[in-house]
Amino acid sequence: MTKNIVIVGAGYAGVTAARSLAKTFKKNDEVTITLIDKNSFHTYMTELHEVAAGRVEPEAIKYDLQRIFKKYPKVDLVTDKVVSIDYDKKVVVAEHQNLPFDYLLLAMGGEANDFGIQGVKEHGFTLWSIEAAEQLHDHIVDACYRAMREHDEAKRRALLTFTVIGAGFTGIEMVGELIDWVPILAKQFKLDPKEFSLKVVEAMPKILNMVTDKEQVKATKYLEKNGVELVLNDGVTSVTEDALHLSSGRTIPTYTSIWTAGVQATTDAANFDIEKARAGRLVANEFMEAKGKENVYVAGDLVYFEESEGRPTPQIVQAAEQTGHTAAKNIAAAITSSEKHAYKGKYDGFMVSIGAKYTVAYVYDKYHVSGFIASAMKHFTNLLYFFTISSFYNIFAYLRHEFFDIKDGRNMFGSHTSSKGNRMWLVPLRVFYGSVWLFEGVKKAFGLFGTNSWFGDKVVFPFPWLQEVAEATSGASEAATETVSAASGAAEATTEAAHQIFSLSYAYGEEPMQVLKEMPDWFAAIMKFMIPNQDVALFMQKFMTVVEIAIGLALIAGAFVWLVSAVTASFVVMFSLSGMFYWVNIWFIPVAIALMGGAGRSFGLDYWIMPWLGQFLDKWIYGTPRHIYRKKS
Repeated sequence: MTKNIVIVGAGYAGVTAARSLAKTFKKNDEVTITLIDKNSFHTYMTELHEVAAGRVEPEAIKYDLQRIFKKYPKVDLVTDKVVSIDYDKKVVVAEHQNLPFDYLLLAMGGEANDFGIQGVKEHGFTLWSIEAAEQLHDHIVDACYRAMREHDEAKRRALLTFTVIGAGFTGIEMVGELIDWVPILAKQFKLDPKEFSLKVVEAMPKILNMVTDKEQVKATKYLEKNGVELVLNDGVTSVTEDALHLSSGRTIPTYTSIWTAGVQATTDAANFDIEKARAGRLVANEFMEAKGKENVYVAGDLVYFEESEGRPTPQIVQAAEQTGHTAAKNIAAAITSSEKHAYKGKYDGFMVSIGAKYTVAYVYDKYHVSGFIASAMKHFTNLLYFFTISSFYNIFAYLRHEFFDIKDGRNMFGSHTSSKGNRMWLVPLRVFYGSVWLFEGVKKAFGLFGTNSWFGDKVVFPFPWLQEVAEATSGASEAATETVSAASGAAEATTEAAHQIFSLSYAYGEEPMQVLKEMPDWFAAIMKFMIPNQDVALFMQKFMTVVEIAIGLALIAGAFVWLVSAVTASFVVMFSLSGMFYWVNIWFIPVAIALMGGAGRSFGLDYWIMPWLGQFLDKWIYGTPRHIYRKKS
């Protein structure tokens, strides 16, 4: 009998659970898995502040579910909003369809908790969805535009005062991004940077209460050094359009109040008829089973399970993934009648980025890290997440958005990794490099300038086992010829460089030096396997000549430059190991690496080829991304 598993929510917990179940029941046709979410993408929630502060575009943290689950066809994707659950009929009721279930996992996440404070909903900005991040970004840009035209100094300063309420991870990361963004905004809108003001309001006496004192002190010093005012031990009583009112009686004139002070369960789950605890979270036991509901499970920010008395699972990514994994294990256990798995939270540490170039971290309950190394660790952790969900497409997408497509130097390496530079200046180098390869290929093909044609019946490779004296040029760039005398049997080849006019390996007044005079034994074994006799050698000579000509033409035309440049670099390595390349031409390798930076996209065919190829491969591998996914059957 078919067992239908329905997972509501494609956040960290839902994606983790769906993957785990898809692996477990990969070959079981009696189990179906449906993942339903109101969006057709997975939002990388921990980077919302980067969108809000303009470091990356919204697409950078929206990961299409079809791509994520490409390797898991068992998971049926549905884009719809769940409105209620009929436990008697075992049906999930969505706005446009009903989904029958035998096992249900609720992993719909959380949202901002305003604690009923007046004006937060009407005038505050939150960071709990991609839409909210975009709204905040647009508001800040609009505030700067208004300030640019404002003659009243007090109002202009209020427009340029950005206040973050809450000094947890989200709040500190948000103000860190604002530190980086303010100078850019000031320049863009011709505003005085001194008129901008950044503030953090926190009801507790310290910031970042989930890390140790060391991280708190370092973060505090960094924020204050960069002009952020920390308003501690002071709560918020109300928020208006143009001001923030505090418990101490202080009023902060501001048109931008960013609320990050609390988290609660999503209100979409408020009517699911499951017992609730603090902040509306749904109560579950150690197996993530919802209290009072058979075969219903809860995970992520939505679940309330006390790991110890009075201490529920934290609303962080690690807990979301682990509760999702536990729920999936226990759903599988229920279906297969095997042993249940109790939840045991294991949190490896916490990392808080304060802008693009500074991070504080406390990992494995003993290591305190900050600065560049901590920033590298955070990026590595993000990449590791995509690796664990087997989404290699998104690994490259993350690298592109965070390092190569970055604007204004807003990453840990500044602008050094950005591909936004003008590639036009590489065009002369590309054409010259291509001409070198074309010249060498044509020279070999026709035996020009005193060389033997590689299309003849004479072997030119200087390999002893070929039992023939040959003249050989140094691959793509070498133009010196070598006379190789091979003794009968296993005599070693010796070479002499023949000075040739116009040869790129020719050095006036001296003989060019080979990179290696003799092949290493391991490489000789490989070459002997690949080119065991003269017939194969003659074919390879012709083939390599054609390849060199093709390389030259491709580089000149700017077609497939990344691939072609990589091939030339590998050829140079191969020729060097073969004793057929000279130090005077070793510059081929750095030139090839330089051209791999997109040299074909400026005045080259790659300007058209690469976008088309990317779209073609994307569609071929992943299919066409859709804004709505529907159940297959």
